[in-house]
Amino acid sequence: MKPEGEAKYFCPNQDGCATQIKGRLVHFMGRKAMNILAGDATADQLYDLDLVRTPADLYDLRKADLLQLEGWKDRSAQRFLESIVASKAVSFDHVLFAIGIRYVGETTAKAVAEHFGDIDAIMAASEEELLSVPDVGDVIAKSIYEFFRKPEHQVEIQRLKASGLNFSMKKEEAASDALAGLTFVVSGNFSVSRDDLKKTITSNGGKCSSSVSGKTSFLVSGEKSGPEKLKKAAELGVKVISEEELYAMLPNMSAPAHIEKEEEKDLFSPAMEDKPSPEDEGEPTLFPGLFN
Repeated sequence: MKPEGEAKYFCPNQDGCATQIKGRLVHFMGRKAMNILAGDATADQLYDLDLVRTPADLYDLRKADLLQLEGWKDRSAQRFLESIVASKAVSFDHVLFAIGIRYVGETTAKAVAEHFGDIDAIMAASEEELLSVPDVGDVIAKSIYEFFRKPEHQVEIQRLKASGLNFSMKKEEAASDALAGLTFVVSGNFSVSRDDLKKTITSNGGKCSSSVSGKTSFLVSGEKSGPEKLKKAAELGVKVISEEELYAMLPNMSAPAHIEKEEEKDLFSPAMEDKPSPEDEGEPTLFPGLFN
């Protein structure tokens, strides 16, 4: 079906559709979500062997379960279990993104997590309270509100809590307020990861957005910056700056001597490749939520 006002079709049988269940598992385990050492092939096998149906099931897996997977040996199972343990240290905003609320991408998940502080406050929030989060509009507020009204979601969150996942934000001391009142969009490759560059912006009082709009103060453009973002910035008169120019806006911070292409660590074997989440959020995805 295709919801009114949307360009893409999606399957409404989200609880019973094998493709959607597997897709949600892949999303949850992804590098920008829980960063668990698995991908499409692993999700397929875990589902087909009836070992996993929801993300919470991942935390109940034992080595004996994993050794049932085709091609898996002791070392593969051990590496997977180690990444499961490591995922419990992932910050709350990434956990909120990982659970797969429709329309909630990385930037929105971070904004919501920082605004409310913990999962209990988000689950208890009204649509009006959710609208008080910067850049959260009616559609996103309604999606979050309805997501947490469903009993199966509440059970899933409690199971994930019991497994030791992080469901509250740790307060970080601001480096400065040099970027207060400014909104940045980051696009391209830099001398550091995009996530680290965004942290630098927010720790100095700025805000990050996933898309260029009339509210954008600067587009920070690196190597292979998105052409659509550059085009939009030109149309709206948004100033485009480099990584060095961003650092020049900050107190006591020098620009790197040179910009090197960002390299992603290859955490996956060829048989267990992970597909990173899209850089841009706000677009309906094939697997838009756990149980929407």
